[in-house]
Amino acid sequence: MASKKKGLEIAARGPERGGEKAAAGQREHAHRRDASGRIRVSGRWLLGAVALVIGAAVFCAWCGLCLLFWQGSWQLLYHPASLVMRTPSTAGLAFDAVGFAATDAGTPQLAGWWIPAATDAKFVRFTVLYLHGQNGNLGDTVDALARLHAAGVNVLAFDYRGYGQSQFVRPSEAHWRQDAEWAIAYLTGTRHVAPGAIVLDGTGLGANLALEEAAAHPELAGVIAERPLPDPMSAIFSDARARMVPARLLVRDRYDLNAAAAGVKVPVLWFRRPMQDEETGAITKVASQKTIMWMNPEQDMNRQVADALARWLDELPAK
Repeated sequence: MASKKKGLEIAARGPERGGEKAAAGQREHAHRRDASGRIRVSGRWLLGAVALVIGAAVFCAWCGLCLLFWQGSWQLLYHPASLVMRTPSTAGLAFDAVGFAATDAGTPQLAGWWIPAATDAKFVRFTVLYLHGQNGNLGDTVDALARLHAAGVNVLAFDYRGYGQSQFVRPSEAHWRQDAEWAIAYLTGTRHVAPGAIVLDGTGLGANLALEEAAAHPELAGVIAERPLPDPMSAIFSDARARMVPARLLVRDRYDLNAAAAGVKVPVLWFRRPMQDEETGAITKVASQKTIMWMNPEQDMNRQVADALARWLDELPAK
């Protein structure tokens, strides 16, 4: 019986010892001792180790490149300026500097201007929420705001976070959408403006934003799109560095002009640029009442905008 038990123990240890011998063989293959007793490393093992280290280094460098692109790609599209060089007073307009969208500590996140219409203005019942483009800040919009005031409407204009005197946050489509929502809430909640009396007016990338917001708020009076960008994301995705990283996974912005135009349910006044056929597809997506104004560069641009705006406001249905 004792001999049988011993045999079973040997049999049980057999596979274990076999595994130990195989591992020892592998170690011996990778590390052999020469005649003097020094350990010699297998060339194949060494090449494999070097390849692994190089591959890991390349992957880490690529991940670092992805991180840098994610952190800085916004600067290819957005070009904010912090110093506001002009105010409505430089154009002879009375205005109030306002701050809203306060943090939990009571600090306003957004800075803007409230420019009231004259009490006897023709369109004093309307309030225009002006959304500027991706460059500069409010100081660059004074002339446009003066045109709106001359049309006889109340005007609220503000800087997105990251622009002008608003709180610094890296600009993005999501942040712009949130800022526009806060501005609408400020008008309805603080200024007590009825949603049906609010007109969104955007220029450049701000026009893309205005159409997106109009699609989300069918209760508003209307939307003005001044030269929206047909493909704003090409500024990022066409950059040479974007080909080295999964840019469309790293950047969440899209500004889909066609989708926004298709979702609008309020009247639209669309100012088109000459020789900009890229806008045609988006315009055809608008199912609501739309007015298309072709801008003639050989004529007075301010007069064209003022006349088209007055006619369009005069025809806006009451809500």
